[in-house]
Amino acid sequence: MEVPLPTPRPPRPLRADARRNREALLSAARQAFLGGDTDAHVEDIARSAGVAVGTLYRHFETREALIEEVYRKEVDDLCATPAVLLGQHAPEEALRRFLLLLVDHAAVGKGMSSVLESIMATDSHVFDDARTRMANALSLLLEAGSAAGTVRDDVTGSTLLRALGGICGMRATAGWLVEARQITAILFDGLRSSDPVGGQAAGE
Repeated sequence: MEVPLPTPRPPRPLRADARRNREALLSAARQAFLGGDTDAHVEDIARSAGVAVGTLYRHFETREALIEEVYRKEVDDLCATPAVLLGQHAPEEALRRFLLLLVDHAAVGKGMSSVLESIMATDSHVFDDARTRMANALSLLLEAGSAAGTVRDDVTGSTLLRALGGICGMRATAGWLVEARQITAILFDGLRSSDPVGGQAAGE
């Protein structure tokens, strides 16, 4: 008779002080990387966070693990916004705002690009996960807009994300962010439907 394997215990929640230390480390690392200090050492980040370097290593085994978590948190914050936007705005306006947030996220990625390269050679799935979650977030907004009749129903989140990827691929050029926002506005206009539920034209 097979003996069932014991159910693994869920990880213990962090104590309040440990949670504060972790958040302080992530905040200090984000500020360093986005501020252009791409060569920031873990000792510098720990010092900025007001903790010992040993505390940093208790939370993040390597510098790459810290970088990955900074980026993951950026994606977490980004992908939490569609539900908030839908609670505050009409679906098409929520979509427009989120498209611009994605462009701004690309600007964040530009600031972190050199440090992110250090985890590209690992077996991390952070980028695949990020793309999937962003596409799902776009799908949520597209479906809400389609249900309201103000957004066309023949575009998927993954297709729209690829279109945005092409727009944000201009990051190496001077003044790219202004132009990317302008092109995104044109893209949004192409997503709008002229046959909203109730017969009122989108944007009226």
